[in-house]
Amino acid sequence: MSVELRGEAFDPWQELQKYQNSKPELAGKFGATSIFIGTMRDFNDGNDVQAMILEHYPAMTQKHLETVSNEARQHWDILDTLIIHRYGNIQPNDPIVLLAVWSAHRSESFPACRYLIEELKTRAPFWKQEKAGSYSHWVEHNTQG
Repeated sequence: MSVELRGEAFDPWQELQKYQNSKPELAGKFGATSIFIGTMRDFNDGNDVQAMILEHYPAMTQKHLETVSNEARQHWDILDTLIIHRYGNIQPNDPIVLLAVWSAHRSESFPACRYLIEELKTRAPFWKQEKAGSYSHWVEHNTQG
């Protein structure tokens, strides 16, 4: 299990490959890898969005993400999880979150991956401020896909 909070941009595909390559104990053990990549849109609720600031309280956020990852491991027969989440200044098309779940079978990895993103979107202590021109506002937690 790995949880990382990052203030800089990342390439989710490179991170996924790097993490998987760093785990030789997984080789031959998994038959499914479910992945979710969340990317910033240039709109929200019908409004244009030019940028976003994502704030968090590091210790609280880290602990929460580790907790939901452990919860997923308790509910499903999964081998490993990876969560990378951005914070700071984010632009449209920037990846914000990478979630990956490895398991022997897809019937375990799909629901575990969905659980992770749903819990992250509804319970994780992140605060989002959207900006469009001179207008900015704080956004409530969003449970939409």
